[in-house]
Amino acid sequence: MARSGPILISLAAIGFAASPALATAGPDGFENLKLLEQRVVGALNADIGAPGGPVTHIDSRLKLKPCPTPATIDPPALGAVAIRCEALGWRIRVPLMKANAQVASGGAAEPAPAAQPVVIKRGDPVELSAASAGFTVSTDAVAQEDGRVGGRIRVKTDPRGPVIMAEVVSVGHVRVAAF
Repeated sequence: MARSGPILISLAAIGFAASPALATAGPDGFENLKLLEQRVVGALNADIGAPGGPVTHIDSRLKLKPCPTPATIDPPALGAVAIRCEALGWRIRVPLMKANAQVASGGAAEPAPAAQPVVIKRGDPVELSAASAGFTVSTDAVAQEDGRVGGRIRVKTDPRGPVIMAEVVSVGHVRVAAF
């Protein structure tokens, strides 16, 4: 009987050490945001603040329940990556620095979006489109803020409807990513 006690304790210790929930938990018992941050930087192959990498650190005030399975990092879309825990249903978006191919190749940098003229003003009617393989869907919307080509603005298709984030394509035209 004396042997079964230590074996049970050892097996329990092994089970806890291998538990994915504890492996992703930080010292405070919540999801380890530093580990998530490291995974995002590794997946993007770009450091925080570098072109193509996260704009800043993940907000340390987030208190997420530890994911029992490794969190999924979605491919970049609309200037951000999403980190999701399918098992628990939480998702966070991490904004990314705009990657500039000319800067990476040693060429002159493009002008910053703030230097470009405003092509859409708040309240302007715009065409909101989403394109995918072989088709495009579009509808009318109203800009909720000023926008420059290449920037992202909020638009609404219905005054009581939800806000949609869209990229400014040209005067009077914005687009969202199709799924």
